[in-house]
Amino acid sequence: MAQTPIALQLYTVRDELEKDFTGTLRKVAEMGYKKVELAGFGGNTAKDVKSILDEFGLKAIGSHVGLDQLEGQGSSKAIEDHNLLGIPYVVIPWLPQERREDKAGYQRLAGVLNEVGRKVKDAGMTLCYHNHNFEFDQKFDGKPGLAILFDETDPKLVQGELDTYWVLYAGADPVQFLGKYPGRFPLIHIKDMDKDDRSFAPIGTGTLPLDAIAQAAPAAGARYLIVEQDQTKGPSLDAVRTSINNLRAKGYA
Repeated sequence: MAQTPIALQLYTVRDELEKDFTGTLRKVAEMGYKKVELAGFGGNTAKDVKSILDEFGLKAIGSHVGLDQLEGQGSSKAIEDHNLLGIPYVVIPWLPQERREDKAGYQRLAGVLNEVGRKVKDAGMTLCYHNHNFEFDQKFDGKPGLAILFDETDPKLVQGELDTYWVLYAGADPVQFLGKYPGRFPLIHIKDMDKDDRSFAPIGTGTLPLDAIAQAAPAAGARYLIVEQDQTKGPSLDAVRTSINNLRAKGYA
């Protein structure tokens, strides 16, 4: 079975990026990460970000972009910036409360995602939707909100970035959900959960079924497994170093 490449979601080290964007990316590269997912440009232009990434041999494989930046006439700037960066996946990371009040809200959102996905596809990229726990907590006629989104969007226009931590947090099974939508998840967030307090933890130190997820990843269409930790109990750079070292020890990096 081919090994799925590892990337780092830079949101994990956002505190360090705010202090020293260039220096932090240098440290990330020195740890052994070759691919990253962006969560903003840190006040830099897209051209500057590309130059910095290129300097350290890093490739941006995805980027989190608010849905409001991709809707309507103003979407052209965001799409142009990401095209310049050569990013293959544009990811919507969050859904405002008012857009997920009921089943009809999810259905309307599916239509919006198809429209945005068309624009992103026409620019040579792929739109993905990233979940949290609420898409599983909210069920309509027994169907989770996330299932409504995937059932009512065009797979050619809308793909997924499954955040496995939030699936587990909601009491669902990420491996089972990946299996339900084969070929639909080019991106998978691997994010561990502390066994005692269910907080975020470095990969390999918690309860995340990493081996089962990695085994299910190819059939799910996964191109990248992405390390992420929303909050860290110590220095964020130490946490992502622990994660890649543990992935390397298990043969995943």
